[in-house]
Amino acid sequence: MSMSTVMSALRGAGRQQLSASTFAVRHWTGSHVLRIHEFTQVRNMVYHGVEMRSSTFAVGGQDWRICCCPNGRSYPSEDYVSLYLHHDCGSNTRHQMTGDIMAKVQFSLLDQALKPCYTRTTKLERVYGGLKWGECDDFIRHEDLDKVKHLNDDCLTILCDLTVAVTGTNDRMEVPSLPAPFDLQAGQLTEAIWNKERPDVRIEVDGEAFDAHRWVLEARSPVFKTDLSLSLAKATTGKDENTIELRIDDMDAEVFKALLQFIYTDAPPLLDASTTAERLLVAADKYELEKLKLMCEEALCRHIGMGSVASTLALAERHRCPVLREACMRFLSCAGNLETIMAMQMDGFGELKRDCSSALLELVTKKMIEMEQ
Repeated sequence: MSMSTVMSALRGAGRQQLSASTFAVRHWTGSHVLRIHEFTQVRNMVYHGVEMRSSTFAVGGQDWRICCCPNGRSYPSEDYVSLYLHHDCGSNTRHQMTGDIMAKVQFSLLDQALKPCYTRTTKLERVYGGLKWGECDDFIRHEDLDKVKHLNDDCLTILCDLTVAVTGTNDRMEVPSLPAPFDLQAGQLTEAIWNKERPDVRIEVDGEAFDAHRWVLEARSPVFKTDLSLSLAKATTGKDENTIELRIDDMDAEVFKALLQFIYTDAPPLLDASTTAERLLVAADKYELEKLKLMCEEALCRHIGMGSVASTLALAERHRCPVLREACMRFLSCAGNLETIMAMQMDGFGELKRDCSSALLELVTKKMIEMEQ
């Protein structure tokens, strides 16, 4: 189980201010190549104990150097090539960790095909900062260096394969983000908000709690801006002062989830079902999300029929939906549609008289003018 999973579970239980550290053994591997050109001449020019150093390379967040003594590290090994590593624990160390460092090194000579042709490996040992380590004082005898195999064009090529194990505490604070209550399908911006910024609003809808960011809600909806300001002013002491709590009683959780998705992504869910579009239209009107409201109007226009036109027109009248109202009026103006509803005394006719009296009067007036012409 990952630390993020643990932190998310604890946060879900109400612990919002969380940090963590992990004690573990971490392994890294890396390689570095050191080439010494004109090796024979270099060996003849230096005494034993004189070392050739590689540039610094990093493995496991630590800095290292290969050290090569062409005439041995000490007098007893003057007939050998000596190899070892130097661990640099100075201020340039890239990744500071508290704990012990152990390492294992494999030195190899590469042939003309750049394949290892001679190899020595040390055992896993504790490493102390600033000291030479992984010594192979007697790495290879001078007389065993084959000019064709080991010294291609009098160039000695040394490959160092290093494995580093660090035991300790990584003191980085982990603050995993809360999962978004909707699908993060709108690209990097929405994903970055949820992964980088901690939600500071909790909204309870139909028994479910939704987390959100205050600045996003206020930027998208003037109604949310007012409601959040009022909720903040009424907040009682003793609660988490970094989180504003809001409760919505006139909406179900499914609709609010769709509303929240639009606020963050500017994309609504599928509006194929008329009931979904109708409920979301009511929510969009309440929170003055005009773009979402228009999308719902256009979706409902595709569902206008003899059995739904009256309720749809009433919805358009109540929530000031000009596009949807115009579509209903055009449907009722089509030859025979209004007459059929009136003649059959369908349920919608009573609704037209009760909730859409102005629209019904407009239609009747229009019909009368058409008959006189």
